[in-house]
This record gives sequence, structure tokens and C-alpha cells, in this order.
Amino acid sequence: MDPIGLQLGTRNLWSWLVSLLSKDPEWLNSKMKFFLPNADLDSRNEPSDPEQRIILQLRKLHVQGVATWQSFIHCVCMELEVPLELEVPLLSTWGCDDGLTSQLGAEEKSRRESQLHHGLKRPHQSCGSSPCRKQCRKQQLELAKKYVQLLRTSALQRYGSRIPGSGQPHAFHQAYVPPILRRATAPLETQGGCIVGNPRVEDGTDVSISDLFNTRTNKGPRVTILLGKAGMGKTTLAHHLCRKWAEGHLDCFQALFLFEFRQLNLITRFLTLPQLLFDLYLSPESDPDAVFQYLEKNADQVLLIFDGLDEALQPEDPDDPGPVLALFSGLCHGTLLPGCWVLATSRPGKLPACLPTEAAVVHMLGFDGPRVEEYVNRFFSAQPSREGALEELQTNGRLRSLCAVPALCQVACLCLHHLLPDHAPGQSAALLTTMTQLYMQMVLALSPRGHLPTTSLLGLGEVALRNLETGKVTFYARDIPPHLMAFGATHSLLTSFCICTGPGHQQTGYAFTHFSLQEFLAALYLMASPKVDKDLLTQHVTLNSRWVLRTGPKAKLDLSDHLPTFLAGLASCTCRPFLSHLAQRGEDWVGTKQAAVVQALKKLATRKLTGPKVVELLHCVDETQEPELASLTAQSLPYQLPFHNFPLTYTDLAILTNILKHREAPIHLDFEGCTLEPHCPEALVGCGQIENLSFKSRKCGDAFAEALSRSLPTMGRLQMLGLAGSKITARGISHLVKALPLCPQLEEVSFQDNQLNDQVVLNIVEVLPYLPRLRKLDLSGNSICVSTLLCLTKVAVTCPTISMLQAREADLIFLLSPPMETTAELQRAPDLQESDGQRKEAQSRSLTLRLQKCQLQVHDAETLIALLREGPHLEEVDLSGNQLEDEGCQLMAEAVSQLHITKKLDLSDNGLSAAGVHCVLRAVRACWTLAELHISLLQKTVVFMFAQDPEQQEGPQNRAASLDSLMLQMPSELPLSSRRMRLTHCGLQAKHLEQLCKALGGSCHLGHLHLDFSGNALGDEGAARLAQLLPELGALQSLNLSENGLSLDAVLGLTRCFSTLQWVFHLDISFERQRILLRGDKTGRGIWTSEPLPDLPAAAEFLGFRRRCIPRSLCLSECPLEPQTLTHLCATLEACPGPLELQLSCEVLSDQSLETLLHCLPRLPQLSLLQLSQTGLSPRSPFLLADIFSLCPRVKKVDLRSLHHASLHFRSNEEQEGVCCGRFTGCSLSQEQVESLCWLLSKCEDLSQVDLSVNQLGDGGIRSVLECLPQVPISGSLDLSHNNASQESALCLVETLSSCPRVREASVNLGSEQSFQIHFSKEDQAGKTLRLSECSFRPEHVFRLAVGLSQSLQLTELMLTQCCLGQEQLTTLLSLVQRPAGLFSLRVQEPWVDQAGVLSLLEVCAQASGNVTEISISETQQQLRVQLEFPRQEENPEAVALRLAHCGLGTHHSLLVRQLMETCARLQQLSLSQVNLCEDDDASSLLLRSLLLSLSELKKFRLTSSRVSTAGLAHLASGLGRCHHLEELEWSNTEFDETGTKVLMRALEEKRTLKRLDLSHLLLNGSTLALLTRGLSHMTLLQSLRLNRNSIGDVDCRHLSKALRAATSLEELDLSHNQIGDAGVRYLATILPGLPELRKIDLSVNSISPAGGVKLAESLALCRRLEELMLGCNDLGDRTALELARELPQHLRVLHLPSSHLGPNGALSLVQALDGSPHVEEISLAENNLAEGVLHFCKGLPLLRRIDLVSCKIDNQTAKLLTPSFTLCPALEVILLSWNLLGDEAAAELAQVLPRMGRLKRVDLEKNQITARGAWLLAEGLAQGSSVQVIRLWNNHIPCNMAQCLQSQEPRLDFAFFDNQPQAPWGT
Repeated sequence: MDPIGLQLGTRNLWSWLVSLLSKDPEWLNSKMKFFLPNADLDSRNEPSDPEQRIILQLRKLHVQGVATWQSFIHCVCMELEVPLELEVPLLSTWGCDDGLTSQLGAEEKSRRESQLHHGLKRPHQSCGSSPCRKQCRKQQLELAKKYVQLLRTSALQRYGSRIPGSGQPHAFHQAYVPPILRRATAPLETQGGCIVGNPRVEDGTDVSISDLFNTRTNKGPRVTILLGKAGMGKTTLAHHLCRKWAEGHLDCFQALFLFEFRQLNLITRFLTLPQLLFDLYLSPESDPDAVFQYLEKNADQVLLIFDGLDEALQPEDPDDPGPVLALFSGLCHGTLLPGCWVLATSRPGKLPACLPTEAAVVHMLGFDGPRVEEYVNRFFSAQPSREGALEELQTNGRLRSLCAVPALCQVACLCLHHLLPDHAPGQSAALLTTMTQLYMQMVLALSPRGHLPTTSLLGLGEVALRNLETGKVTFYARDIPPHLMAFGATHSLLTSFCICTGPGHQQTGYAFTHFSLQEFLAALYLMASPKVDKDLLTQHVTLNSRWVLRTGPKAKLDLSDHLPTFLAGLASCTCRPFLSHLAQRGEDWVGTKQAAVVQALKKLATRKLTGPKVVELLHCVDETQEPELASLTAQSLPYQLPFHNFPLTYTDLAILTNILKHREAPIHLDFEGCTLEPHCPEALVGCGQIENLSFKSRKCGDAFAEALSRSLPTMGRLQMLGLAGSKITARGISHLVKALPLCPQLEEVSFQDNQLNDQVVLNIVEVLPYLPRLRKLDLSGNSICVSTLLCLTKVAVTCPTISMLQAREADLIFLLSPPMETTAELQRAPDLQESDGQRKEAQSRSLTLRLQKCQLQVHDAETLIALLREGPHLEEVDLSGNQLEDEGCQLMAEAVSQLHITKKLDLSDNGLSAAGVHCVLRAVRACWTLAELHISLLQKTVVFMFAQDPEQQEGPQNRAASLDSLMLQMPSELPLSSRRMRLTHCGLQAKHLEQLCKALGGSCHLGHLHLDFSGNALGDEGAARLAQLLPELGALQSLNLSENGLSLDAVLGLTRCFSTLQWVFHLDISFERQRILLRGDKTGRGIWTSEPLPDLPAAAEFLGFRRRCIPRSLCLSECPLEPQTLTHLCATLEACPGPLELQLSCEVLSDQSLETLLHCLPRLPQLSLLQLSQTGLSPRSPFLLADIFSLCPRVKKVDLRSLHHASLHFRSNEEQEGVCCGRFTGCSLSQEQVESLCWLLSKCEDLSQVDLSVNQLGDGGIRSVLECLPQVPISGSLDLSHNNASQESALCLVETLSSCPRVREASVNLGSEQSFQIHFSKEDQAGKTLRLSECSFRPEHVFRLAVGLSQSLQLTELMLTQCCLGQEQLTTLLSLVQRPAGLFSLRVQEPWVDQAGVLSLLEVCAQASGNVTEISISETQQQLRVQLEFPRQEENPEAVALRLAHCGLGTHHSLLVRQLMETCARLQQLSLSQVNLCEDDDASSLLLRSLLLSLSELKKFRLTSSRVSTAGLAHLASGLGRCHHLEELEWSNTEFDETGTKVLMRALEEKRTLKRLDLSHLLLNGSTLALLTRGLSHMTLLQSLRLNRNSIGDVDCRHLSKALRAATSLEELDLSHNQIGDAGVRYLATILPGLPELRKIDLSVNSISPAGGVKLAESLALCRRLEELMLGCNDLGDRTALELARELPQHLRVLHLPSSHLGPNGALSLVQALDGSPHVEEISLAENNLAEGVLHFCKGLPLLRRIDLVSCKIDNQTAKLLTPSFTLCPALEVILLSWNLLGDEAAAELAQVLPRMGRLKRVDLEKNQITARGAWLLAEGLAQGSSVQVIRLWNNHIPCNMAQCLQSQEPRLDFAFFDNQPQAPWGT
């Protein structure tokens, strides 16, 4: 009996247990190995008696503690056939805490102090405590050999005694196939604890296990980092290396140590290296110091393996790496055990910073097809199911792609081993379609009895989740309940190992057999546990990023790589029965959780994700096997899908392909810097959604290319293929070259940076004829020689589809222009596709050839010319940066006429010398197509620009499309009709000119020549010699002599060219900068349009007219203008033909120089403009310039601004004498100077405008100017703004008006505007108007203002706007103004007016000193207008008292009415607008009633847009009833109810004298309209009736028509915006002939159809005096137009027919009928269809002011005849042509007529098709003196930058959306 049994008091139970285990000792050995990983099971160390051996093993298990013993007992009951009578006492006694605690309590202390079991571990001696003893070398070597043997024995025991679990094949533990290993070429770099980028991996450099350690040489790194994703077999490889070493295969190493970071993380104390090796791994038998010394001496034969470096806990302080990482760092950097070998395994992206940069990096890339097959063969070995397993893999592609991950391959084999015996062929693999199903079947397969206890499985899943959330992968027996420990051990879900935390401290640790299994069990728990709700579940559905660059040193240990994937897999419908059984719930409950996961994935699918997260999402979506989710995900993927710098496996790409099959739209895939397995491209087979596929990585080699070549033909939509930066050799390219012809749809292929040799490049190019749609082939970054480049050039010349070959150093690019072909043609062989039409296309094609910096020499140029001579048209040839030198450049120049170059030849940087320049010029002299030649030896530039032959030029549409680009050209980029020769910075001197001119002489007849000799050394001698040679060169267009060292005399001598050379129109000289340019008539904007315009005849005619009118101009700037210089200059210019514009600029111009210049002006009769810009003038200059009017009578305008800008405008000799203008602004003129200036100006008899604004006159200076006004004969205007004026100046103006009879209007604003303007008339003005704004008058100013107004008898109107006049001051002013006779009108606008009310305002009017004849009140506009009549006539007091007695008002109001009756007795007009008569209980209306009762002379009453109550309206109607002389009545826009309207209508019944009635916007129904018609029937004097927007229908119109029969004096009838319709029109048509005085009728917007329109037209023909006809917005049609045109009223002035559904015929008939009419002023045909109609006038309309043709579909053809018709309308002011189809042709027509329309103010061309060229033509038309103030060009085809450029040159061009009409130019 065992002592334990005796101690426990369970003797019988112990005996039964020993007896039971004796039947299966192997099972007990396996459990011993599980619970005691380091136990020595060698039979040599055990008793020979089997029963004693079992008792000893049980004793070792029992000593481990309660948790271990309980877990063992549960394993016994779970796995063995235990009788029920034994199982119950076992579990009750030893299987629970209560039964065992009491028995073991007494032994707890002794158990904790017990030593390790007597196994392999020897008695421990700490390295730090043993004394150092000297030993002989022989003893040291003996001890070391024993320790090495001890290491091997330990490893053999560890790996050699593994016993398979129940039902598992032996190969489950023995089968090992090494995965693909790839060595990285780049050294490892760390930054902040992570790898920067991804180490490059070379394809084709497979690494075997033996190659991991190159021990034959001392070179190379001894630290190797093995990187691989989870499941790639890193840990398996580490243990495999240990086993191979123990078996003697790695004989290069004497000692091998294997550490796992998941165990090392548990160590927190400081460790030395001997403690790490001996205390934590394996202790020597004796003297560890001697053993360690031996290891140090033989360190190059020691290998230390650290598994799971990514699991190493990162320290919080980067400077303190922690004990384990400190040791690891020392080993890696050689500070500890120098020379040893270190191998560390890790997942990518989670590496500490302690790794050396020179460490070797090896990538584990999983299994390819052969390795999968090898693993399956080894796994099943000789079992009968081997063939079945291989067949299942071959037939199931999804399972085969999963097996690319070694861990999943092992799981798949285990599942197949379990499934194959019970399933038919093909059914087993059907259950293994996803990774989740693999793990689910694995859990079932690991169950010995085929049944899993759901409670235990969920419990183990809870443990897995809890440890995942805390980042734990290792735990102890106390962390897991015993029954769960036994469950995990029984089903091989847990693994055990020994953990040494220090000397003498050793425990058994546990972990799941793989990290992914822990994640799977955690996912099971989340999906099946009732404790987990949907919110908690969806929190775990996240995507992990695998970006290498984004892992910091403090990154949390995150091992949940596959948890979201497993959750997604469990959300599949196929897993629902399994989950339902596991959760013991119905499938509906499970389905709810699955739906929550799917919904979370749908949300993620619609987000913008990075590349790694996209891959994670695709894995999750694929696991769900939900087609709807897969479709949503596929459609949500971006069009450009990049994958950059993270590893991708075959499985990743296979899943990507599966998801893309659910996508309809194409996709672009870009793989850059990704670690890819060589067979990865095979996963893309059949992916028809890929349109662009790009790989850029050094990791791609021949094997990768071979795999890719097999996939490419299966991608039917692939258009772009990129394979750049790889290690592909000729062998790999050969596979791709064979595959490319099978992809005829390819449009772009890139093989950049692949180090391809010459022959390979030529082989690739040979494929071009087989790719009919190819547009680009990029072979850059591949070294080729010159001969190969010439071969490629030959290919480009002969291949009909190549449009460009570009080679520049490393660049090599082909651009192709494939012909349009059908799909059937694409499938034909290339040699059968060519046809006659295609051959013609090849002959007419254009080729661009750029061979830059290619080391071409002279003999290469000869070869190239021979190739190109017979080739196609060359658009561009660029040979810059080569070595052609003079001879080669001359050869190319001589050949240009034979090479058909259409645009450009670039020979820059080819070593051309000065002697070679002449040769080049002679060579190109006979080239007819040369447009520009630019040679600059300093800048090494030699560029030829060519013009196309006429037959090669673009069509009209293409040319029109290029107009905008032409506008953007700099002046140096001239159109092709000119020839420009630029010989800049070539060192040319005077002696070279004759030879150069001879070389250039033959070029002049080819077109207008532009010469540029800038930057040379001609000097004065060269300038003089060139002036002699210029006549021989013919009509040049420009000559640039800048930067040639000319003196001032030589520069001024060039002005003689105006008289000697007819082509010189402009001479621009900037002396200091040596800028000298002679130009012809096509300057500035003219250069842009010098191209012939065959399709724009109007433009050509206009430009010809302009050339005849262009003045010559001389611009001389940055030049000292001394009197002698100016005298010499003017003397030279006397012979210059006119007109002439002279622009001078210098820093300072002295008074003497200015006087000299002004005295020379009379000798220049051809001068039209003199400008002094940016020139400093003295304070005396205004007086000198003011005197010029008398000195030179031709001066018509003087403009001096800020003493820096002055301009003088002159009349031409043909121009008659006219008015003069003087502008002296910003000249700092003071009061003392202004009198002298006025005296000088008074000598000018025809002075029209004077501008003295922005000076320093002050009040005194303004008074002086006002006093001088009678002597200064100003006929236009005087501007004194911005002169620091105050109220004194305003009052002075009022006081001096009486002495200035010719002043007609004056305005003063003392606010922010600071304006002070006076306008004059040529004759004495009877009535004057004065406007005073923001003058801030104080009370003391009111009296003075009243005195001035009383004295200025000719002042008839005063407007005071916001002058701070309160109600009291205004009352005072009205009472003080006294005049002997006449009318005086006062308009006041103050903020208090809208708050004062009608009563208060009438009270103000009552105090007026004269008789009030008009009162107008507008509260909203804050205005009060009062008109007074003098002298005041007093009314009879008795009559006033009698009328007052009937008012019934209070005392105060009675007094006010008395005053009003006296003051307003002669009131003729009372206007109330926007007032409120309801706010004072109708007191205002009562007062008005009383007032109206007394107004016997009232003729006009207006109440508009106001508020009045019904009672108040009754009061007003009562008062109006006594106004028997009322002639005009307006009640528009005032809201009344029906009662009030009836009251008003009744008041109208007796108004028989009314002449004008306006009731617009009043709602008139049947009853109110009846009252109105009754009143209208008595208004026989009515002249105007306005009833617009009154809701009048056809029936109402009938009654209205009857009432109007008596109104025989009616002149105006407005019934617009009603609904009278055709019926109402018929009623009106019957009465219109009976209205002989009718002059205006408006029936717009009345729903009139053609039938009603015809009736109306017939009636209108009888209205002989009709002047205005408005019928717009009705459906009149051509019928009505034709009827109107038959007989239009002969006095018609206005015709408005917008939006009347007119067609071309109707509009044309109207225009013809109007043609020649002497009275027409306005025509509107907007929004009608005038397409194809030819509108024009033959006779013209002399009074037409406005024509509106907006949105009439007018095109260029229509405009050709319409635009000239405008010249037949001399009074035309506004032309509206917006929203039409006008283009540049129409703009050219308009530009031609603009100068001939003297009164035109506005042209609207918005929303047309005018380009920048048309806008320029319009600007040119404006420049000819047009009076147009604005041309609207918004929303035309003009780029913003061009619009800004054009508007800066011509501000009257308006491109803005809002109408910002500029002011008319000053002085016009």
C-alpha cells in the first residue's frame, strides 16, 4: 500500500486507481509528459516493477498540487473506461476541492518546500554562488562534453517520446515539411522598435534549413530573424532544429538552446547569461562556471534560438529594455557570448529596437503546391486514406488555397483523417471550405469519442477569451479549473511545458496548442455563450492593421489576429446547427447573433480602409459565405485598390479573387513593396474584374513571372500590366512575352527598373504587333546600348501604331495610337489585320521621337536620318543632351526639309559652337515650314519649331478648340504664320552681322520675320550697322536688341527707324535694363490673332481696318531725360509718320525738362498721346500742364495724378475743335495755389471738365475755387472730392449758387464718400438741383442754410440725405425759407422719418412758410418730400373755421388741421407710400379725412404699399368724396379686405373727372368688380387704367370691356398678370377700335393662345395711335405674329413679345414689318425660337434704343446678317444677346461694328460659346473709341486666367456672375 493512500485514508480507492492504470501504462506516460513536461521517463531511472513505476508516477503527479491532481483525476474519468463504482468515488474524493482539501491540508507546507522531482534535472548549483576554482583543461573539457551530451539527451527525450493521442495518426507529430524560405536582400532597419519598410525579399533565392547558418566563413551576420505570419510554422521550425541537432544533423553546433518568449515574459528579476542558460534551461552536473567558460571559448559553435520575438513584452521605458531583452540585445550585438549564433522567430512588424541592423532576415512564405502534396503524403504515409486525401485537395480549390498556410494544412489533414472513412468522395472537402470550418472539424476530430461536452467547450472558450483580452498566452494550473484542464488535455487542445522562473523555482505552464486555436475557442464562446450579448459581440468584430511602419515600441501585445475572422466564419449558415447544439439554444437565437456579426461587417465594408484592413475584411467576408455581403464588399471596394509594404500570401490573393467575382465594375490592383510568394499570381487566375494590375517589388523574380504568365490570359478585362523593380531575368521575361499575345485587350504594359539586357528589351518590343490595343509600353530603368536604341527607333518608325518613343537616360517609353478595330478583328492574327486603309493610316500618322542624353554621335545621326527619311510625319524630334557637335547639328538641320517634322526639333546641349551657328542658319534657309529657330550658346539651346503644311493643318473644329491655348502663349511663342529667329547669348558682334543677314536673307520671303539678337555684344557699331542692313531683310515683324551694350545716343538713333522702316510701329526702350524691342503692327494682343482666319471673314476685315488705324508708339523708360535729350528726341520724331504715341518714364523729370518737352509739342502735329508714367514731377508741374491748353491748342485732355503720372491727349488734324478736360488729382494743391491754377484754366475757352479731387484745398481752397467759377468757363463738371471739406464748404456752395448761373446740379457728401461735384450747362440754367448728404448740420447751421436757400432763387430742388436734421430743425428750416416767387422742392431722408408717423410729418409740413403744393411720405425709405409755392396766399379765416367745425377732432388735432388748411390750401398732390395708418387708432386717417375735405385743388392722391384699417379706409373714402377735382388715384399694393375694397369702389362711383386709376394688386372678385365697372362707366375722361395682378378672369373682362366703352380718352390699359384668356381677349378686341386715343396696352401673362392672339391682332390694327404693345409670356405663336405684321400701328415705339412661342417665320415677319419704322425705340423677342431665322434690317430703325434677343437660339450664321443691321440703328444703347449660341464668328462681327455705334452703352453676351479669341476681338473693338460701358461675358468658354488677363487690359469686359458695370472712362 502506497503511503499516500494511507495518508489520504483511501486505501481501496488508491488500489483501484493503480490497478486501473496498470492496464494502460502508455496512457499514463503521455499524461505524465503533459503535466510534467521535463519528467524523466527513461526506464533506466525507474523501478523495474510496473506497479511500483505507476505508484512512483502517481506520487510525482500528487506532489504537484491540488490543481494538477484534480485535473489528472478528471482525465482518468474522461478518457479511460472507468467503472461507475470507481468513477463516483474518484470524482467525489479527489476530483473536487472539498474532498481533497481536508486530506491535503496537513501536507501543504511540505509540498511547497518540496524539491523538483528526480528526473533529468540534476541537483542545482547556482552559478552566482559557487566559488571559482581552478581546474585543469582536461577536467573542463570533460565537464563540457558531459553537459553537451546532457543537452542532446534532453532534446532526444523531449522530441523522441511523443505519443499520439487516441485516434490520431503517428505522422501527426512526425510529419514535417519545411516551408518556403526567402532571404531578404536589404539589411534590417529598426526605428522606434519596428522595421522601417519591409525587408526586400529576392524571388528565386530559396533558403534551406542548413543554409540558415553559414558557419564555413566568418563573414556575414550571425543573427538571423525568421519572419512569418501566424501559422507559417516558425515555432515548429525552431523545435525541428532542436530535434535535428539532437539527432546529430547540425554538427556545426556543439550546443543549442531554445527559449520561448512567452515563458521568458514571466521573468521579472535581473538575470545573467549563465543564469539564463543553466537556471532556466538545463543545469550542468557540476561546476557551471567551467562549462560557461567552455561555451564562451567555443561561442561560434553555440546556437541560441528565441521563439516568438513578437511576443516579447515591450518595456514602458525604451532606455530600460528589461532583463530578458537586455540579455537578448547583448547576444545579438556580441557583448555577451561574442561569436555565438542567434536565431529569432517573429511575426512581421513587431520587432524591438535592440536588433542589429546587419541581422539577416529570412521570410517564411508557407507552402506551395508541391509542398502541400508532400505534407499530405507524409501525414498519411502508408494509410489507405492517403489517395483519398490527395484527391480531395485536387478537386477543392478553396481547401487547397487554405493549405498554403502550414498550420491550416496540418489541421486539414487531421480533419480529412477523421472524415474520409465516413464520407463519400468529395463530401469531406465540402465540409472544409473555410478556416473556421477547418477548426470546427478539428475540434470534433480531436474528440476520442466523437462527442464534445458543450459546457466544457464553452468554459475553455471563456478561458481563451479572458486571456486574449489580457494578452496572456501562458498560464498555470491554478488559472484553469481542473475539469477544463482535463478536457483540454483529453482533446489535445492544451499543451504543457516547464517554466523556470529562477534557481530552484520550476512550474508547469500551459497554453493552447496554437494561438489560432485560442482565438477559435474565444470566438466560439462569444457566439454561443448566453452571457455575451450582441453589443459585446460586435465590439470584437474589428479589423487589425498589419502596417509594418505603424508598430511602436510601446505597442500592446495583440495576438487576436484571427478572432474577427473566426467570428465571421461562425456567422455562416453552415455553422448554425453546431452553434445551436453548443449553446443549447434554438437556431433563431444563434441566427440573431450571426446577423449581428454580418451587420457589423456590412458597416466595415462601406468604410474607407487601408490595404491591410481590406485584406482582413476580405478574409472575414469570405468566411461568412454570404453572397449578399460578398457583393456589397466587392462593390464598395475603391476603383484604385493599393496594397503597399505588408506581406501577402497566396491565400490572401485567392480570397481577393473570390470576393471580386461578386463585382461588376472593373478594379485596379497595385502591389508595391509587398512580400509575395512566387506562386501568388496563380491565385488571380480567372479574375475577370481586374483592369489594372501592377507589381513593384524586388521580391518578384522568374518564378513569380512564370506564375503570372499563367494567370494573365485568364483576365479578360486586363488593360494595364505593371511589373517594376523586380529581379526578373531573361527566363522570366520569356514566359511573359509568350503570354502577352494571349492578352489582346492590354492597353499599357510596364517593365520598369527590371535590369533587362538589350536582347530581352528587343524581344519585348517584338510583341507590339500582337497587342492591337496597346497604348503605352514602359521599359525604363533597363540598361541598353546605343545600337539597341537605334534598333528600337527603327521599330518605332516601321510599326504603324507607335506614336512616340521617349528615351532619356534611364527612361524608355513607347506610346502607341491603336486604330479603332472591332472585337472580331482583335482575334485575328496580326499579319492578317493590315489592310489598305490601315497602311494609308500608317503613312499619315505622326511620330514623336525623343532620344535625350543617349550619347548619340555624328555617325548615329547619319543612321538616324536614314531611318527617319522614309518614315512617317514626325511631330517632334528631341535629340538634346547628346554628342552631335557642329557636324551632327548641321546634318540634322540640312535634313529637316526631308524629315516631315511638323512641330519641333531639339538639338540642345550637343556641343554646337559659334562657327556652327552660321552653318545651321544656312542649312535651314530653304525650309519652308520653319516657324522658329532659337539658338543660345550660353544656355546650350538649339530648338527648331515648325509650322504644318496647309494640307496637314487641323480642321476648323480642332483649331477652334486650340484658340484658348493660343491665347496663353507668351509673345515669344508666335503663331505658325510667322518666322522667328532667336540668336540670343551667342556672343555676336558687329563683324558677324553681314554674314548673319546673308544667311537670313533667304528666309524673309517665307513670312513675317521676328529677329531676336538679345544678349549679344553688338554695341553702338552693331546697332548702326544693323540699321543699314535692315531694309535688305524686308518686312520684319519684330527685332529684339536687348542686352547689347548700346549707349543712349545709339538708342535714340533707333527712333529714325520710324521713318526709314515702314514695318516699325512700336519701339520699346528700357535703357537701364537694356531692353530694346522694335515691333510691327501685330503687337500685344494683336500677336495672338495673327493667324489667318479663313472661317472668320469679319475678323479678317476688322483686323485689316485696325492695322490702318494703329498708331506708332515710342516707349522710353529708365532713361535720364535731360533738356538736350528731349530736344534731340523730338527733333528726330518730327519726321515720324503719325499718329504717334509717346510714353516716357524716368525717376525724376525737372521743371526745365518738362518745359522743354511742352514747348516741343507744337512741332509734333502727328502726336496723339504723351504719357509720363512713374516719373517724379515737381509741385510746379500742374501749372505748366495747365498752361498747355493755350500753348498747344491741339491738347484736348490733361491728366495729372499724384505728381507721378501725367498724360496729354491730342486732337488729330482731321478732328474738329472740341471741349477740353483737365484732371489734377493727388497733386497736394493748397488754397494758395488753386487761384493761380484757376487763372491758367480760365484761358481755355472750351473747358468741359475739371477734376481737382484728392488734394489739400480744405474749406478755404474750395471757397476760392467757388469764387473763381464765374471766370472759369467750365461747361461740364467740376470735381472737388476728397479735399477735407466740412459743413462750411457745403454752406459756401449754397451761398455761391446765386452767382453761378450755369450750374445745373451740385452734390456734396461729407461721409465716407467725400464727394463734392458740380455739374454745369453751356447756357444759364433756370432750375438747379442741390444734393447734400451726411453733412451733420448742427442747429446753428440751419439758419445759414435757410438764408442761402432764400437767396438762391434759381435753386428749385434741395435733397438732404442723412444730414442729422431732426424734426425740430426741419420745421425751423421750412419756416425760415422765404422767396419772392416760384416753386421750391425739399426732399429729406432721415432715419427718424419711419418712426415719426404721418401726423408728425404733416405737423412739420404745416409750419412751411409757403403754400404746400405737394406732399410725399415714404416711411420705409425714410423720405419726406414737400413742394412749396411762393408767395404764400392766405386763406379766408372764416372759411377755415367753417370747415374745421365739421371735423369733430380734439383740440390739438383741430389746431393742426387749422394750420394744415392754411398751409395746404393749394395742395395738388398727396402721396403716401409704405405708411402705417393703423397704429394710432385711426387718428391719422381721421386727420387725413379732415384735410381732404378742405383740399379743393387736390388732383393726385396715392396710397401704395401701406396698412390701413377698414374704418380708416372709410374715413379716407369719405374725404376723397369731397375732392371733386381729383384726376389721379392710386391704391396699388395695399391690402384691403372685401369690405374695405367695396368702400373704396363706392368712393369711385362719383369720380367722373378721374384721368388715371391704378388699382394693381387688389383682389377684385365679382361684387367688388361690379362696383368698379359701375364707376368706370361714368369716367369718360379716364386716360390710364392699371389693373395688373387683380385675378381678373374672362367673365370679369367682359364686364370690364362694357364699362370701358365710354372711356374714349383712354391712352393706357394695363391688364397684365391676370387670367383673361382667349374669351377675355375677344371681349377686349370688340372695344379696342372704339378707343381712338389708346397708346399703350399691356396684356402680358394672360394665357392667350394663337386663336385669341389673332383676334387681338386684328383689333389692334385699327388702333392707329398705339405706341406701346406688350403681349409677352403668352402662347401667341407665329399665327399671331404674322397677323400683327400685316398692319402694325404706324406710331409704335415699344414692342414686347418675350416668351411668346414665336418661331423664325413669325419673328422674321415682325422684323420686316418694323424695318424702317421711324418711331420704334424698344424691341423684345427674348425666349423665342429664332433658330435658322435670318433677322436683319434693311432700312434701319433710327430711334431704336434697346433690343432684347435673350435665349433665342441665335447662332453665328444668324448673327452675320443681324450684327450689321445694328449699324442702321444709330440710337441703339442696349443689345441683349445672352443665352444664345454665339461663337467667335459672331464676336468678330460685333467687334467690327462697335466703333461705329456712338451711343451704344451695353452689350450682353452671357452664356454663349465665345472663346478667349472672340473676347479679344471684342476688346479690340472697344479700343477703337467705342462708347460701350460694359460687355457682359459671364459663362462663356473662356478660362479664368484668360478672363482676368483680358479684363486687366480692357476693364469694360465683365466676366463676373453679378453685373459690375464699370464707370465710363473719365473725360468721354
